[in-house]
Amino acid sequence: MAILQVPVEISNRHIHLSQAHIEALFGPDYQLTPHKELSQPGQFACTETVTLVGPKGSIVGVRVLGPARSASQIELAATDTFKLGVRPPVRDSGDLMGTPGLQVVGPNGKLELECGIIIAARHIHMTPKESLKFGLKDGAHMSVAIPGPRGGVFNNVLVRVSPQSALFMHIDTDEGNAFALHNGDLVNVSVGKLLQVAK
Repeated sequence: MAILQVPVEISNRHIHLSQAHIEALFGPDYQLTPHKELSQPGQFACTETVTLVGPKGSIVGVRVLGPARSASQIELAATDTFKLGVRPPVRDSGDLMGTPGLQVVGPNGKLELECGIIIAARHIHMTPKESLKFGLKDGAHMSVAIPGPRGGVFNNVLVRVSPQSALFMHIDTDEGNAFALHNGDLVNVSVGKLLQVAK
């Protein structure tokens, strides 16, 4: 049984915006300003931030991630949802049907999102070459062992395969804190044993 070691990247709360929503919040013809490249090629954190306003509270300084997307999406940890008073499902990125929305406030405007909030499913990015090497399929789910004094097992870790991927496991801040993980820590995937293909 092979053990695949994958580095962890912990995602803080953030928002992806469509170009129309970028302009609604920041002004006509506005283009996002790259601040820092992310682990996945072509994706970046922006200097721009927004405020999220929910039924019970608000969160200021939520980072916008670029580039612009076809649909706006907010990714939160469960702790964030309690503060805002929303109850989003755990979903893969882009699966937004039936999700809740809220108000987003920018420096030049605000908008009411009817949907788009998710708790992102924990997942591992890899290339097609890596997926073939390890015998893993896009859309499969696996279990990942977390070493250390607060170690344990993450179940239902989604495999996401794309030519534009870099090998990283993405979890949110609640999950990282629960297992005392930091960016760059290595987790262990037992390839060929703890694999369940999604139906």
